[in-house]
Amino acid sequence: MSLNCGIVGLPNVGKSTIFSALSGASVDSANYPFCTIEPNVGVVNVPDERLDKIASLIPAKKVIPAITQFVDIAGLVAGASKGEGLGNKFLANIREVGVIAHVVRCFENPDIIHVNNKIDPVSDIATINTELALSDLETIQRRYEKQAKIARTNKETKFISVYEKAMDMLEHDKRLITLNEEEKDILSDLHLLTVKPVIYVCNVDEVESENDYVKQVKEFAQTENAEVIVISGKNEAELALLDEKDRQELRQALNLKESGLVSLIKTAYKTLGLMTFFTVGSDEDRAWTFKAGSKAPQTAGIIHTDFEKGFIRAEVYGYDDLVKYGTEQKVKEAGKLRLEGKDYTVQDGDIIHFRFNV
Repeated sequence: MSLNCGIVGLPNVGKSTIFSALSGASVDSANYPFCTIEPNVGVVNVPDERLDKIASLIPAKKVIPAITQFVDIAGLVAGASKGEGLGNKFLANIREVGVIAHVVRCFENPDIIHVNNKIDPVSDIATINTELALSDLETIQRRYEKQAKIARTNKETKFISVYEKAMDMLEHDKRLITLNEEEKDILSDLHLLTVKPVIYVCNVDEVESENDYVKQVKEFAQTENAEVIVISGKNEAELALLDEKDRQELRQALNLKESGLVSLIKTAYKTLGLMTFFTVGSDEDRAWTFKAGSKAPQTAGIIHTDFEKGFIRAEVYGYDDLVKYGTEQKVKEAGKLRLEGKDYTVQDGDIIHFRFNV
């Protein structure tokens, strides 16, 4: 799975506004469809209170957070699977992301046009889901027709039955996310769209946190066991332009307890199957992003390829142990520092010193 999150939705739902706030980038945002044509890519810091705590216990000249990537993809309209609007470009771009953040308009504003001239978030979701399903159905049908001929010759029906199951699900408007892992693996080389996990992002008015539109999205998301994040794109875009002190003051004035963007970043990070390990020292305390299930040499290679090539061992202890004992020396004295080899599976929150020789 690709390790990035694609921001999608109908035109004029606030995708680019939210992306700008996420990445601090200045991207086009206008009151007409297809303002975003080429996908914008933003590298986003991952908020992590653990890194702040580590920096307080092991002070360093630099403190560097983990990062993840968001992609702002062109708006979609009905008929995209047949090339309407920027459909072909949209579908090609979304194939390249690991998780979909589906922005849904959940606010009224007569000055901002809606592509369907009405506010109906569940209908908007259905529009995009239908286009993704139609695209996947066409992809699977092409493969099915080819494989069916082969199956008749060698009696291999395993793949055929999976194709048939997937096509039946898509024809009944069901996303393929509910397939089991073996079935997904059989379909993996098709790079299907409806297999990708979805986070629904409710873009609300600046003075709202919950409304009937949000409730409708949450009810729908439960049918897919999907996450829902509520964001005021307008507020977050304004906050992103301020320094930390002014941001906190405005957040208090708006009665915003936690940034919706923080929730979105953390949820996307987790949904992508990403975790964080730390390296510490007087020069730099740093959080590093890695894929869950990675072995020690692989994670060492994230820092530098030489670390992986010449990997000897990893000296590891946990974040919780550092907090409990207060210093790295006391962690060692308590016997909590471990020496791990090439077969060690790195855990979220590990603090690691890699030993290598090239």
